[in-house]
Amino acid sequence: MLKKMKNLFVEEQGQGMTEYGLVLGIIAVGVIATLVLLRDKILAVITSVTSGLGTE
Repeated sequence: MLKKMKNLFVEEQGQGMTEYGLVLGIIAVGVIATLVLLRDKILAVITSVTSGLGTE
């Protein structure tokens, strides 16, 4: 009985892909939120670079 209880806490089989999926989902949400919050600044930088390239 003690061995079965110990295996509940020690056994990690099959959790790897689930954990990677959760981490990837959290990172994706963070990246999307950052892009949404910084949208105007990113567009200003891109506009500045493209207008700078056109004046050579």
